[in-house]
Amino acid sequence: MEQRQLGGSDVKITPIVLGTWAVGGWMWGGTEDTAALRAIEAAIDAGVSSIDTAPIYGFGHAEELVGKAIAGKREQVQVFTKFGLRWDGAKGEEFFDTKGPDGRALKVHRVSARESVIEECERSLHRLGIDVIDLYQCHWRDHTTPVEETMEALSKLLKDGKILAGGVSNFTADEIDACRKVFPLASDQPQYSMLSRGIEADIVPLCREHNIGILAYSPLELGLLTGTVSEARKFPPDDLRSRSPLFSPANRRKVNDFLDQIRPIAEVHDATLTQLVINWTIHRPGITAALVGARRPDHAKENAAAASFELTKEETVRIDQLLDALKLER
Repeated sequence: MEQRQLGGSDVKITPIVLGTWAVGGWMWGGTEDTAALRAIEAAIDAGVSSIDTAPIYGFGHAEELVGKAIAGKREQVQVFTKFGLRWDGAKGEEFFDTKGPDGRALKVHRVSARESVIEECERSLHRLGIDVIDLYQCHWRDHTTPVEETMEALSKLLKDGKILAGGVSNFTADEIDACRKVFPLASDQPQYSMLSRGIEADIVPLCREHNIGILAYSPLELGLLTGTVSEARKFPPDDLRSRSPLFSPANRRKVNDFLDQIRPIAEVHDATLTQLVINWTIHRPGITAALVGARRPDHAKENAAAASFELTKEETVRIDQLLDALKLER
């Protein structure tokens, strides 16, 4: 698969990155470890060499699964993980309440103070079973800590050889601008999809101007853009889709109607709707890669094949016209 330069760093990545939020099970109704491991291995075998994870995904479980899957394959992959969401204390900025794997109530805090960043890095390295993290990202902005302090922590980790590049996730354009003045940001990881394109107004232009890569997460909108979510489908209470306005029956109907209209374009390329949506995403101006999750080997292989074709200018214009006409309830 094609390799793309990640911003101004020396790290090269694939345009499709395996996301492991769902692999951790947390907020996705659980997971099955054997299938998850096989999915990660299948993605690597299919040419997806970049894997994104985070400690909060299953409270360390996703990182541990990634570590098991890449054992003996470290030279074949680029490992991205994050820091800044902690459930083991009360420091920083309170973010949200959740439940741990044992059902115990937990409070998650945003913590990006210098010592916390360095401590989290060591823990992630241990769970992943590696010596260096290819891309280390601040998961969410901690407003109790100056961005300068957080970026200085990344600078130390870079100098010490613990990471090869640093980035941020879920930061505003102003916050990204403040960070890049202190540390050479390699990337930003924002939410971006056919249905969520707000970053095109400010973050994309900023990142393009300063050579900061963009790793788009949720390009399939938690599965809504795969064409497999019917109006009648029910999600369990611990599945975040049960609380998402985008998954209202009315929105599902509108999205599925849109997908039916672009299905002929997918068929021309012998592709699935999922592959078409991913392909559209990775060819948007300023987008370096799309993070796509997979909990089964067949899904991992399907996602990887999304990079094997290119839309014509006319096909892209048609999709964009249909998207402009799509009015969803938010």
